[in-house]
Amino acid sequence: MGFKILLGFVSYMLLSIIRLTSGQTCYDTGNFTTNSTYGKNRDLFLSSLASNVTANKGFYTSTIGQIPDAVYGLALCRGDSTPESCASCLNFTVRDMMKNCPNQKEAISWGGMDFPCVVRYSNRSFFGKLELKPTEVNHNINNITSSLTQFDRIWRSLMDRVLAKASSGNSKLKFATEEANLTSSETIYALMQCTPDISQSDCEFCLRQSMADLQSCCYGKKGSYVLGPSCIFRWEMYPFYGATADSLSPSPLSPPSTTTDTTTTKDKGGNSISSGTVIIIVVSTSIFIIALVALVTCVFLRRRKQKQDLTKADEINTVESLQFDFSTIRDATNNFSTDNKLGQGGFGAVYKGRLSHGQEIAVKRLSKNSVQGELEFKNEVLLVARLQHRNLVRLLGFSFEGTERLLIYEFVPNSSVDKFIFDAIKRVQLDWETRYKIIGGIARGILYLHEDSRLRIIHRDLKASNILLDADMIPKISDFGMARLFEMDQSQGDTSRIVGTFGYMAPEYVTRGHFSIKSDVFSFGVLVLEIISGQKNNSFRIGEEAEDLLTYAWKNWNEGTALNLIDPTLRNGSSSEIMRCIHIGLLCVQENVANRPTMASVVVMLNSSSLSLPLPSQPAFFMHTTMEQDNLEFTASDQSKSGSIHFTVNEVTVSELDPR
Repeated sequence: MGFKILLGFVSYMLLSIIRLTSGQTCYDTGNFTTNSTYGKNRDLFLSSLASNVTANKGFYTSTIGQIPDAVYGLALCRGDSTPESCASCLNFTVRDMMKNCPNQKEAISWGGMDFPCVVRYSNRSFFGKLELKPTEVNHNINNITSSLTQFDRIWRSLMDRVLAKASSGNSKLKFATEEANLTSSETIYALMQCTPDISQSDCEFCLRQSMADLQSCCYGKKGSYVLGPSCIFRWEMYPFYGATADSLSPSPLSPPSTTTDTTTTKDKGGNSISSGTVIIIVVSTSIFIIALVALVTCVFLRRRKQKQDLTKADEINTVESLQFDFSTIRDATNNFSTDNKLGQGGFGAVYKGRLSHGQEIAVKRLSKNSVQGELEFKNEVLLVARLQHRNLVRLLGFSFEGTERLLIYEFVPNSSVDKFIFDAIKRVQLDWETRYKIIGGIARGILYLHEDSRLRIIHRDLKASNILLDADMIPKISDFGMARLFEMDQSQGDTSRIVGTFGYMAPEYVTRGHFSIKSDVFSFGVLVLEIISGQKNNSFRIGEEAEDLLTYAWKNWNEGTALNLIDPTLRNGSSSEIMRCIHIGLLCVQENVANRPTMASVVVMLNSSSLSLPLPSQPAFFMHTTMEQDNLEFTASDQSKSGSIHFTVNEVTVSELDPR
């Protein structure tokens, strides 16, 4: 036990040393000259910071000077800081900023040891605005040793509680800490805080994005933190924060006594009180409490409805803010010139464009006569506008005019994964290191959709052509027209109309219309095997023989010749790493839904070579003989519904027509 405490303390000290050397960002948005008006205003803000912050109970904003020399400043001490530690941190931070950012017009620092404060100044107003960059992310060097399944459940429950408490804080404090027992000897400690000037919804979004960042970089570690301009989040397996407002607040008042089993009782003066009087007091008190509870409940429900209405209004405003003028996009694409055409799909064509200020964009122009395209359009705008992750393609906006429907995305220069791995020449450009990075990025993107975003999204159309590659070959999941939104506690959905692409669809989805996060896991498994082999699942060929990829992979795995699956152009790369990915791919495509791992487990498997993997069972098969795929239609009996499920199988995705 003493060794564990010592190890936790050493990890704590290591993190603290890192904080002293890397907790600052000097922006490159412009400089000021020595003795300039802006410089004097900045120095004035910084010089009086400690006294102003402590006088304002830990949070302070100020604007000094007039535009264009105005300095906008903010300082915040962590919610568990004492006035002394707050002032000490601010003084240290100010000295450090003036030394390291001597003439930058914008800078941010998260303080000294253990980051108990943040100081920020700029030549632009940022008060009340959610900002997610820059961030600093780091983690404990030790790994979780207990059951990851149990850890996931307890960790997520704890973080949801802390997030709810922090985001619902008032204009002076958006801070919360809490802990949860992992085992009899292990406890998880968590701390979250937002700058009090941002809204509750922005605070929640910022903290959820922080959770996603930590899941992406540090899953399986015994602690980590992320620091950003609008929020901070840290958790450890040892206590790292001090007394909080929660722990110092008085206990709730005890309810009045309702004892009535004696004939008389005494008041404070020693006078007798009859049992009838006691009953009257008890009944009156009970009625009062019931009335009070009813009143509080009504107020709570009313406020919750108002909050929901505000959330809906925020979402509408967010979507409306993304709308582009149609003529702007028409000009950017040179009136949708064929020279700018990037590709064609069932939804319509994609064009490259350039906005007037130079930004390159990709424009998806939906087919004018497609009912499915109209549904895809609405679905994608409403969903993707609220998602932000490194491994998801970013929706910049939308536009419509008459029958025209346009979706505007960030331009991703290297096209999609299928353009590389299924091309005999281009696949040579993808060495194993690059393919492994692509596999890991896809996994983190799906994990964000399933667990770490504000929404729980089932993509339902994960395939090689829907994974785009940026200039650094970082994968970005695209095309959310088929995606379905789940409640956070929902695990499965049903449909009578199948959508997706043959070869990537899970068996329970094809035959019974059941879809869940495990449906996406199945698609991911197919993608992994395709990336390793360089072959399409539904048109796999070795020499003159043709069969489906899953059958071939399983057969060779059973015979101990799984390396036969590897793309011959992969001349270098870790064979153990490749074999591990084949193993993970086979685990993901198992027929039994319960036997497939979650994406959280997949990310851990990919990042931990020492973790033992369960043995896969026989995967699900769709094809046992060679089939032509063009316009191939099936009808699968569904024992749980009356009638049948009808679906079309081709390379073009098909949207559902039922309400979303």
